[in-house]
Amino acid sequence: MPTASDPPRSVRLPSARTAPAEAARVREPGAGRPSGGLAHRPPPTPADRPRPLWPRLLPVLVLLAALTRVPSFLRPLWNPDEGFLATQARMLADGGTLYDTVVDRKPPLVPWLYQGAFAVFGDASLWPVKAAAVAAVVATAALLASLARRRWGERAAWAAGVLFVLASVGLNPEDAQAANFEVFMLPFTAAAVWCADRRHWTAAGLAVAGAFLVKQTGGATLLPVLFLLWRAAPPGDPRRAALLRLGAGCVLPVAVVAVACGWSRFLFWTVTGSGAYASFTGSELHVLGRGLGNTAIAAAGFAGLLVPLTAALRRRPPLRRRVLTADLWIWLAASAVAVVSGFHFFGHYYLQLLPPLALLGAGALRLLGDGWTRRAALCAVLSCALFLGWSTAAGSAELDHARKVADTARRHAGPQEKVLLWGMHPEGYWLADRRPASRYLTAGLLTNFSGGRDGPRVGQRYGVEGGWHTFRAELSEDLPKVIVDDSRGKPYAPSRMPTLRYLLAAHYERAERVDGAVVYVLRPEREERREQGQREEPEERGGREGRGERGAAGAR
Repeated sequence: MPTASDPPRSVRLPSARTAPAEAARVREPGAGRPSGGLAHRPPPTPADRPRPLWPRLLPVLVLLAALTRVPSFLRPLWNPDEGFLATQARMLADGGTLYDTVVDRKPPLVPWLYQGAFAVFGDASLWPVKAAAVAAVVATAALLASLARRRWGERAAWAAGVLFVLASVGLNPEDAQAANFEVFMLPFTAAAVWCADRRHWTAAGLAVAGAFLVKQTGGATLLPVLFLLWRAAPPGDPRRAALLRLGAGCVLPVAVVAVACGWSRFLFWTVTGSGAYASFTGSELHVLGRGLGNTAIAAAGFAGLLVPLTAALRRRPPLRRRVLTADLWIWLAASAVAVVSGFHFFGHYYLQLLPPLALLGAGALRLLGDGWTRRAALCAVLSCALFLGWSTAAGSAELDHARKVADTARRHAGPQEKVLLWGMHPEGYWLADRRPASRYLTAGLLTNFSGGRDGPRVGQRYGVEGGWHTFRAELSEDLPKVIVDDSRGKPYAPSRMPTLRYLLAAHYERAERVDGAVVYVLRPEREERREQGQREEPEERGGREGRGERGAAGAR
């Protein structure tokens, strides 16, 4: 008897068009046979043989993913995350060290992906990583289709794969069309469950590790994987061996990456250093409103999956528990906890819900029959068209502002001079093609400001531990030619930050105002001292090296 966690390759359910008596005859082992013995069956002709699934399904998934992500290529970037990653990649290419001179709260796989894409294709455009995002959507859809086919047949595979792709753009355009962390995390989460469903425990662990190394919340996929292991592996030595293989797959890749990046730095930036960022004290109403709003948007975007699933739960059809199995609900619940964690409710967080929802929706359609398949397809197509229209018509006010700031910074600072953009738009560095003066690419890292909070816990004392000490050292060593105050009325304005306020008063003069941002340039006398110091430093270094060479020659 198959269990919920180890489903057969296909749960054979009668078609919605089959009458009950006919369905009974279909299930009856001896139905349709002559009483005198075995029925004679003619050999199957080529026309009778079923066509392979993947040569038909994969091109459809690729085409749909490419079409639904066309808006992604219509502008240089969609949100600050892409700008942050692009700037990080340039800093790493220039010799920066991740979690030291290049910092962020995220694991390293996506920054390395951007760095690799820039190394191969150049750093002037994000089209390579946008193309990689299309590939990630296709890979996730194919894995989900494979899972659905193994459990419920080919029609369920089509439903899971196609509905996933259509729903993947059902969010605010800046969340759905960006080449961000979540879109690259999804193939790993789907692969983890795919491997666990086939009892490949080491591979499942590697996929969980990959999901975590893209974004920490990807580790939530470990829960459904553990559930599948517990149900599939017999108690005793087999279960312990399976747990050992799964644990090794999970731990070893993370340990290797942590050692490569530096244990303490990796642990601080990805796990222990974000306590204030996760707190929502003082912003409860803001967090509630943001959560409700983005949940409503996601529900509209995922309508093609939610409508049949809701109908299946309400109607309670036969075999419901054998199709909508516990492992899928655990996967969905773990993903929901991952979305809620931190209480920021960014729209792109909701992408993590899609893989389990796609399988639950496909299973619900298997239970409900052909009529509901057409309704779900119509809902999915209409929802997708609505969100694609939103993406095409979406305004670009923030991108236009970032471009104006970048143009101003480029005009005031030369190619080898550093700039500091004090705000939440790190894409300005990438657009300006100027080096950041600090490893902290946004004011949020130093003040705890973010889009998911409204200000009560924003200030120097809420920033990353030790951040202001490092920030002062960076700027004292090499003053940036330009500082742009891009706070525009936000609670992290320089007037509220004593360190930055003193720095501007002591060394800078106001030059102009651009689209609400205030531009400061280094005072002429300070610039002369800086240039003189830069000229003297190589001379002193050359003198020290010459004395060292002479001393070494004398010793020889």
